[in-house]
Amino acid sequence: MPGVAARNASADAFGRQPIVIGSETLIADLSGALYWPARQILIVADLHFEKGSSYARHGQFLPPYDTRDTLQRLAALLKRYNDARTLIALGDSLHDRSAHQRLAPDDFAMLRELQAVCDWLWVCGNHDPVVDISLGGRVTDIVEIGGLVLRHAPSPARDCYEIAGHLHPAARIVQHGCSIRRPCFVGDRSRLVLPAFGAYTGGLNVLDPAFLPLWTEEAGFSVWMLGQDGVYPVPVAMLRED
Repeated sequence: MPGVAARNASADAFGRQPIVIGSETLIADLSGALYWPARQILIVADLHFEKGSSYARHGQFLPPYDTRDTLQRLAALLKRYNDARTLIALGDSLHDRSAHQRLAPDDFAMLRELQAVCDWLWVCGNHDPVVDISLGGRVTDIVEIGGLVLRHAPSPARDCYEIAGHLHPAARIVQHGCSIRRPCFVGDRSRLVLPAFGAYTGGLNVLDPAFLPLWTEEAGFSVWMLGQDGVYPVPVAMLRED
């Protein structure tokens, strides 16, 4: 069937998009994760474990399966990139300081199983300035590898090559009368901001003023939008505000 073949070819072509930061080529994955082939490192941002149970404590009840869903997608990611030696979580991995106490025993066991697959590094964020030692792995505020700085929130300074999370970037386009809004990667050749990986994480439009200090007017920025079958470069001219 030609239509099926064309769709599969498109998925193969766009399922992973190369993005260059500094002199390093990284791979944007359709899950919202980033893979660094030269270092065999997987990078994810804003997991927000136990956001559902946090909301429930304040009377807003959501299905309590967000942590399990996020862990299952992490497991699929590690299976897909089975040569990865390290996973780095770029902060706000826990929705609040006591989230580790609310992890279901099965979810805790799944997390430890994933940590047995590769080295695990927690970067602290504003939601989780402290990561409890019971969660395993190693904890740090910032990571510097191969000329790149990995941190939770992007720095307003432009004094390094940087990978960050925190802002939950999303892009909106309108085509043929239909509006599409999806998480996205956004960056230039010196900085990249990852979409949130967690199940209950929203997104901030990349045209929001919060993003303006990150880019120079001359260089601008680029967007890679997460679609059903892959990661798609989107011309900035097509972007629309919410």
